[in-house]
Amino acid sequence: MAWIVLVISGVLEAVWATALGKSEGFSRLGPSVVFAVALVASMAGLAYAMRTLPTGTAYAVWVGIGATLTVVYAMATGAESATLLKALFIVMIVAGVIGLKLVS
Repeated sequence: MAWIVLVISGVLEAVWATALGKSEGFSRLGPSVVFAVALVASMAGLAYAMRTLPTGTAYAVWVGIGATLTVVYAMATGAESATLLKALFIVMIVAGVIGLKLVS
């Protein structure tokens, strides 16, 4: 169960990171509210997962999922350019997350 919660929390990290960028310094209400709600839920899920998973592993997986999804979303929406090297490095992050799961 902790792994499922951790993955959902990682997805929520990407949500709050994207919403933070769209909030324009908290001057836009909608993205600011999405940021706050997703941030609290993401942190709560991470804290829950850390009750049974090692801290380093849980944090690395959480950050890896969040960072990967944030970059992929930015590239998919055209907010960031997509290059072969970026794709390669994203695959490396995903491979690292999978590797952490396999050895835990």
